[in-house]
Amino acid sequence: MSVDAPRRIVLFRHAKADWPDVSDHDRPLAERGRKDAPAAGRWLAGTGVTPDLALCSTAVRTRETWKLAVPELPQRPRTVYEDRVYEASLGELIALVNETADEVRDLLLIGHNPGLHALADALAGESEGDLLSRMNRSGFPTASLAVLTFTGDWKTVEHGVARLAAFWTPHS
Repeated sequence: MSVDAPRRIVLFRHAKADWPDVSDHDRPLAERGRKDAPAAGRWLAGTGVTPDLALCSTAVRTRETWKLAVPELPQRPRTVYEDRVYEASLGELIALVNETADEVRDLLLIGHNPGLHALADALAGESEGDLLSRMNRSGFPTASLAVLTFTGDWKTVEHGVARLAAFWTPHS
């Protein structure tokens, strides 16, 4: 694939999780999360973005979110359950994106805040309309999705290289 071809990064925060007496990594989705995850999948399908690769945190709530959202997509992307997405900092998330293979056009990250919000905010040098201010006002709630576009290869992804093209929350 040409490095001049547009690429997309989709950031998908896990749906609403429950708070049972388990470790943070093992927290399952709450009832609201089980309803919001398929809605997020339907929204993503409606954007026309078809991820080639999904990197999903190994936390229970992210795996459950993905399991409920992916049937809504027209095709299932290759999915990698990646330990490094769980509790990842902004720098760690950028490093993961930089490792993406050149043949991947559209990358989906299913993860957590504050990392995903920080990544969306850092990468978005510009946005469609007021999307960036809307995203920052909302705080990137559970089951939210941000679609960022950029031109270049994955190794060049850094602060300000992308345009926030879409932002969706289930309860807006």
